Amino acid sequence: MNKRIFVEKKADFQVKSESLVRELQHNLGLSTLKSIRIVQVYDVFDLAEDLFEPAEKHIFSEQVTDHVLDESAVQADLANYAFFAIESLPGQFDQRAASSQEALLLLGSSSDVTVNTAQLYLVNKDIDATELEAVKNYLLNPVDSRFKDITTGIAKQEFSESDKTIPKLTFFESYTAEDFARYKAEQGMAMEVDDLVFIQDYFKSIGRVPTETELKVLDTYWSDHCRHTTFETELKQIDFSASKFQKQLQATYDKYIAMRAELGRSEKPQTLMDMATIFGRYERANGRLDDMEVSDEINACSVEIEVDVDGVKEPWLLMFKNETHNHPTEIEPFGGAATCIGGAIRDPLSGRSYVYQAMRISGAGDITAPISETRAGKLPQQVISKT
Repeated sequence: MNKRIFVEKKADFQVKSESLVRELQHNLGLSTLKSIRIVQVYDVFDLAEDLFEPAEKHIFSEQVTDHVLDESAVQADLANYAFFAIESLPGQFDQRAASSQEALLLLGSSSDVTVNTAQLYLVNKDIDATELEAVKNYLLNPVDSRFKDITTGIAKQEFSESDKTIPKLTFFESYTAEDFARYKAEQGMAMEVDDLVFIQDYFKSIGRVPTETELKVLDTYWSDHCRHTTFETELKQIDFSASKFQKQLQATYDKYIAMRAELGRSEKPQTLMDMATIFGRYERANGRLDDMEVSDEINACSVEIEVDVDGVKEPWLLMFKNETHNHPTEIEPFGGAATCIGGAIRDPLSGRSYVYQAMRISGAGDITAPISETRAGKLPQQVISKT
């Protein structure tokens, strides 16, 4: 049996919706927004009919704090509100749906049961149309979510199918650098024009043009997240005059230049990566890092130590590793966190080590900055800090 279930907090427990109204009024300066009701929507598929009643009481709602709303009553009530619903994109991990499915298994359901979830927002009907659009844009992150038509019948999420042939970029062979500059801007590509010209030369050498997919894959691997392009960018003009810490910054920079000269690296490009790693090079060159492991593998910072194992001294490697997820977090916080966890698992495994200590450090830009100052394509710092 398939069924759509609507769940809303009871009046005394609508803290989230009341807080959201204040947040939107403050951050977006909305004058016609007065109230929002948040209704949790569950689309349940292939659940045995006799399990729906206990599932509604014990899985999809909490009897003390929640109301399970009648579907026909909700549909009739939509006429009294400006409304919209948001659901995860197909394939995007939905924690609420996954937890619901696991709980249903404990209730005795089959493993074929599927749950899709969405949030229905019921806004006061007299809200200004422009302000309603601002609310929608504030709540929807198109990277991981989409709007759901709550007025249509229940249907499983499906991946879109297309019989479209992947296009070959026939223009690629004849494009000039100026053409690529325009194309890069239109497509929002991570690669530079020189990279595109390099790829053009490669495909000319093998006698064909790239497909759209091939170019997008290459562009993904050219991104800052994959290649650390920001850290590897050569810094040709460095000036601290705009900072109130100019004297201190200049002194530190001068030390960096002196270290480069002493290490014979003056001809190497000045980059943020070089600045971050030069002190380790300097200490080793001066005999103060003799216990650092040097190998063909790059396993973070590995230090040779002796460990007492049941009274016997054994040679071990102590590894220090940091993992960040700054870039993906700026567009999709949960995916960014997953990237970080993935790296934190992968790196100890690749070093054949085990983790016995860890420290989590969280940081953000100014979370009080106005939403209007958010950079294009990025989430506001205040949103990231609360996700």
